[in-house]
Amino acid sequence: MINLILFGPPGSGKGTQAANLVERYHLVHISTGDLFRHEIKTETPLGLEAKSYIDRGALVPDSVTIGMLNNKVDAHPEAQGFIFDGFPRTIAQAEALDALLKEKGSPILALIALQVGDEEIVERIKKRGIESGRVDDQNEEVIRKRINVYKQETTPVYDYYNLQHKSHTIKGVGTVEEIFSSLCTLIDAAVAG
Repeated sequence: MINLILFGPPGSGKGTQAANLVERYHLVHISTGDLFRHEIKTETPLGLEAKSYIDRGALVPDSVTIGMLNNKVDAHPEAQGFIFDGFPRTIAQAEALDALLKEKGSPILALIALQVGDEEIVERIKKRGIESGRVDDQNEEVIRKRINVYKQETTPVYDYYNLQHKSHTIKGVGTVEEIFSSLCTLIDAAVAG
């Protein structure tokens, strides 16, 4: 199984690259944001539980998120692996994800961070905001706060997997094809290695 954690600040190209990786390696892309929206919309027991926390303005407990991830993984027995996008964000979540995947006999193969400079990120997101009409993507102050939150949250998780020799960084600037080629080279080496 090829289980990957795809890291990168907002606007780094994770979504684009995840779609390419899904096609190339027959993986299932799990975006926790999409997962939450689906579970809440379809009113699953975990979705309703998550909604009760969200409605109170509280953080959804990791156990609920892990439960949703477990259901998603179990729903795709045909998958050759999974791309986790937006999770884990803390060491506790990384440990919980590792425990879940250990139960299934299929650990994380690699954490791959797409490295893109702050100024490039700001420009990409502002452009995306103009094209999509999203007001939050047009506000530079909001964008910079999101970049800082990403850095604060993800650095410990990167370090956690680095201790397991699973963390890698790839330059996230260049053509989509160049970045995808770098990702494939890294993944193929990890699979072989």
